[in-house]
Amino acid sequence: MISDDTYLRQLTHFFWENNQNPDEGTLSRLAQYSRLLAEKNEVLNLVSRKDIENIVENHVFISAFITKYLPERASAFLDIGTGGGLPGIPFGIMRPDLQGVVVDSIAKKTKAVTEFVERLMLRNVIVENSRVEAIDFVKKYAGKFDIIISRATVDLLTLVRYSLPLIKDKAAMLLIKGGDIAGEFEVAKEKYGHLIKRSTTYELRYKPTNTKNEKGKKLVYLELYK
Repeated sequence: MISDDTYLRQLTHFFWENNQNPDEGTLSRLAQYSRLLAEKNEVLNLVSRKDIENIVENHVFISAFITKYLPERASAFLDIGTGGGLPGIPFGIMRPDLQGVVVDSIAKKTKAVTEFVERLMLRNVIVENSRVEAIDFVKKYAGKFDIIISRATVDLLTLVRYSLPLIKDKAAMLLIKGGDIAGEFEVAKEKYGHLIKRSTTYELRYKPTNTKNEKGKKLVYLELYK
């Protein structure tokens, strides 16, 4: 099993190459999470097994990297369909000033994520086993969030629909997507265009291994108003 030190070196290298400089405690927590995720993945499919050797680059680093796109004023985030805690746990580690809720409908996954949060002593992250559109979840968290994050879960239209009851008067949505999303954009704008005040797609390029975005990952950034 790969040690925390190995993950720490990988993370430090990626952040340094991309002009980011998290403090030592943040990097250590990200490294510990990388190890915990890799270990748990041996018994529970949280990320692709073929991807496990690149768990830092393809999962932990990229989830932490997108925090640089956060608006200046934010207080609470919701991670829809967190799976193994992505991108929510790296978000919570990078931004301890934000309160976060990570939600997934699969109990085995949220049990693992709860264990990660406890081991990492992430006091700013709450884990929920629920469907985000469930009546009880919506009642509990209505109007609570100004940041919505998600990674390759469902289409944009569905994410906007799920998010609307849960956001404050406005919120930023940061969604990691792959492939051609033009069709998703058109469908979402047709239904909710009057509520989307800004929409931008960023190519998630980073040094040294994805300078031309060979991996095809995009960050969809939406400003959503009620």
